[in-house]
Amino acid sequence: MNKEEKVLRESIRQAIRIVKKKRLDEEGKFRKIIQSFIDYELKMINEAGQVPDDQPTPNKSTGINVLEDLLKKIIPQLEIDYRMMTTADEQRKSFRAHIVNAVINTLTPAEINTEAGDEEAEEERLAAKRDTELSEDIEVEIEDDDADKFIDIRTDAEKSAEEGEEEEAASPEEEFGAGVEGADETGRNMAYNSFKKIESSTIDSYELLSNEEDQELFYDYLIANLKLYFDKFETELTPEVTEPTNQAYDTAKDDVAAAGGGGELGGSEMAPPGEEEIELEL
Repeated sequence: MNKEEKVLRESIRQAIRIVKKKRLDEEGKFRKIIQSFIDYELKMINEAGQVPDDQPTPNKSTGINVLEDLLKKIIPQLEIDYRMMTTADEQRKSFRAHIVNAVINTLTPAEINTEAGDEEAEEERLAAKRDTELSEDIEVEIEDDDADKFIDIRTDAEKSAEEGEEEEAASPEEEFGAGVEGADETGRNMAYNSFKKIESSTIDSYELLSNEEDQELFYDYLIANLKLYFDKFETELTPEVTEPTNQAYDTAKDDVAAAGGGGELGGSEMAPPGEEEIELEL
């Protein structure tokens, strides 16, 4: 082995040692950084007394706690049905209007019944008792043969009209959509099917509450959250995309506009993005 080869090998070994040392140093620094993050997070958790995510801290209101549990059940279902309607915005607008209207119509009778209290229940009980006593005093006998003696005096036109009215009875979807005028029927029908899936859970959750304040908070926050979640779904379906730009482009575009639409942009005549005429061959 000559002297030059020996020097070369020594240089290579030295380079390898430097690379290994540098790699170990970087790995050690990286481990220290990760450990510092872990230590910091543990310190914050201990200081705040934070409970695990699977055991969230309850709110001060029972009504809000019950509502939060309900929203976890119904919002995912509403989102699935809402995202299915992609043909037109009107379908989704109709869907959300009918869902909110249905919740209001469903919970309002429950709210009225709860506010009525024991006094109204007692009045109904007494009225039912009076009706029962009255019905026991009056006996009306109707012979079965009397039904055969009935003479129908309606004309054929009247009979046809009444039969037509019976046939044209409102469908369940039409009854469900009462109170929401001019709405898209597809959105209404989708809302009808969707509400059937959440109606029982919504009523059951509300009827758990007997405190007037809890009931009011549950009702108000349910309506507000439904609207907010529908806004969120819509934003995710149709996000507003802003095209990136820079100062040079904006300045050049302003110069072209100041010149009356003529001139050069970036050294060649061109229209701002989005303003070109596009011809489609049908």
